[in-house]
Amino acid sequence: MEHLIASDDLIGRVRSYNPRSDIALIRAAYDYALAAHEGQFRRSGEPYITHPVAVAALLAEQRLDDATIITALLHDTLEDTSATYREIAETFGAEIAELVEGVTKLTNLQLTSTETKQAENFRKLFMAMSRDLRVILVKLFDRLHNMRTIRSLPAEKQAQKARETMDIYAPLAGRMGMQWMRDEIEDLSFQVLNPKGRESILRRFVKLQGDAGDVVGRIKDDIERELTAEAIAAEVVGRAKRPYSIWRKMEQKDQSFSRLSDIYGFRVITDSQMDCYRALGAIHRRWRAVPTRFKDYISQPKQNGYRSLHTTVLGRDGKRVEVQIRTQEMHEVAEAGVAAHWAYRDGERTENPFAVDPASWIAGLTEHFEASADDDEFFEAVKLEMYTDKVFCFTPKGDVVKLPKGATPLDFAFAIHTRIGQACAGAKVDGRRVPLWTQLKNGQSVEIMTAEAQTPQATWIDIAVTGKAKSAIRRAMRADNRSRFVKLGRELARVAFEHVDKKASDKALITASRHLGFDDVEEMLSRLGSGELAARKVVDTLYPELASKRGEEIDARRAVLGIEPGQSWVRGTCCRPVPGERIVGITMPGKGVEVHAIDCPRLAQFDDQLDRWIDLHWHSGPHAAVNTVGFDVTLSNDAGVLGRICTLIGEQQANISDLVFADRKPDFYRLLVYVDLRDAEHLHRVMTALEADSDVAAITRYREVVRTPVPAQ
Repeated sequence: MEHLIASDDLIGRVRSYNPRSDIALIRAAYDYALAAHEGQFRRSGEPYITHPVAVAALLAEQRLDDATIITALLHDTLEDTSATYREIAETFGAEIAELVEGVTKLTNLQLTSTETKQAENFRKLFMAMSRDLRVILVKLFDRLHNMRTIRSLPAEKQAQKARETMDIYAPLAGRMGMQWMRDEIEDLSFQVLNPKGRESILRRFVKLQGDAGDVVGRIKDDIERELTAEAIAAEVVGRAKRPYSIWRKMEQKDQSFSRLSDIYGFRVITDSQMDCYRALGAIHRRWRAVPTRFKDYISQPKQNGYRSLHTTVLGRDGKRVEVQIRTQEMHEVAEAGVAAHWAYRDGERTENPFAVDPASWIAGLTEHFEASADDDEFFEAVKLEMYTDKVFCFTPKGDVVKLPKGATPLDFAFAIHTRIGQACAGAKVDGRRVPLWTQLKNGQSVEIMTAEAQTPQATWIDIAVTGKAKSAIRRAMRADNRSRFVKLGRELARVAFEHVDKKASDKALITASRHLGFDDVEEMLSRLGSGELAARKVVDTLYPELASKRGEEIDARRAVLGIEPGQSWVRGTCCRPVPGERIVGITMPGKGVEVHAIDCPRLAQFDDQLDRWIDLHWHSGPHAAVNTVGFDVTLSNDAGVLGRICTLIGEQQANISDLVFADRKPDFYRLLVYVDLRDAEHLHRVMTALEADSDVAAITRYREVVRTPVPAQ
């Protein structure tokens, strides 16, 4: 069982790096938490107070300020005890009360629950981070301690916590620069989620050590000898990578453990930046460097302040060895990440030149997706920006642009400016013309070519990687689609009104939009054009007497004869039969009857289930124009063609229910037109009228792909 760290012990740890700390306030917080959690126990049976004190001690190891240490001591009091925000504010001050409340709100966010809106809660997480980053620091160390002591929880709860840690907190710790924490909590989660996989990695490590001996020690000695020969003072530390890191490499590279070579990592800590590069030269002279595995984060630091030289060389027996080279100051930031901003030494805030200002860090992290009003878009952007490595590319002028790994020239264009991204007509990488979907690599020079008439294309969504680019493309597409849908909706409305010998005047459309509850006419027309609103409904709103006349037609619900009373039926979407065509029914257990044309290819799937076949035929008489049929139409891409096609369909007393652009080329485009028809004769008239138009290159009746048959129960 974990023992309780005494208040004097905790205070001693804080005083070791901050002799000027407010001892009385820390002791008061310790005593307050001790009293508040009196009688509470963890699942392991230990007094609950051991947890917040342990979290405070972990933060003290990072040399954090008094406010963060006290927040750790109190972080569970608002949620689990009778303590109140006002009481904490009066006793410890408003700053600490706000921090404690912030941690409490984060604890209550169910970031991976299926019962809550994950995207919405993720936005709340980032809002809390933007107010004060120390909130998430306390939460991260809270999660670290919980993962270290997770074995006392029920198995189901362990799995839920481990998944949440792997998906949310581990990437967040890495993004904040605390890679050591990411490695540890990922490995702890791996131990819960895949214990057999972890054990197999450890067993292979034991066998490897038995076969090869102390590989780490020998490589460490080799590096130290090379540095000594060059008169470079440095500390060399080596270790085997954690089991989860190795497992992930095996998964990514689809390799077995025996073929995986880069399982050892070494760190070289020098006295100066110059020595970093000297050490790199010494290592590269002694061992052959692996191409594409060198990164200079000293000249191009990460956003969280991380600086280091990374290289991979072929060491003993041809094994790959990863080496990180940095100064002591760089190492401190690499260990603490953004938390280095609050670190103390000898009673003073550490003046580390590489520690970043948290306000600028969080602003830089969120600037690309703050404008997104949609929670799902925000969540997508966060995942893209948070959980990927960076690549550094250059503009023709030599300016550096940081992008996520896998980014394309399109992302580069939007990173420079939204206006340049929207007008992007092509790109050159290192002077060569490349497709917009090309993945950029570190150090490449990218030139974006623009055109005034260029606008974002729908296919760009699949090409772009960054949240900023995707959000900007979606905004532009929404604006462009709205304009196009409004234009198409106006044409559909005109045809629908002429169908009943009426005129779609501005006044008529304004009146209809008001009665249908739309804010303005354009919103109604946009819904018409996108297929969300039927033109007939607009007409019926103004002329209900015309709708009543249609009641003389056969009720669409009783259009098929042969269906048993009370039995439901639907037209098969694969063939969409219309009155006048020979039909047959197939019973679908629990779903009624599916009506198919007698020549529907899907019927072959039921040849051995004849007991499910029903002989059906259509009711004789005039049918309502409610039988939707799809046409696959190829049109010339000229001005006014689409409007004329809509008019042709309207002249045949048919209503367009939906339009889908299937393919668009400079000279032709292909679209699927869904039309509401009465019967087979009506279908023939519409197809003949369209086929006769000179701008229609081809027209066929659209039949959907045959689906997998539904088995009989």
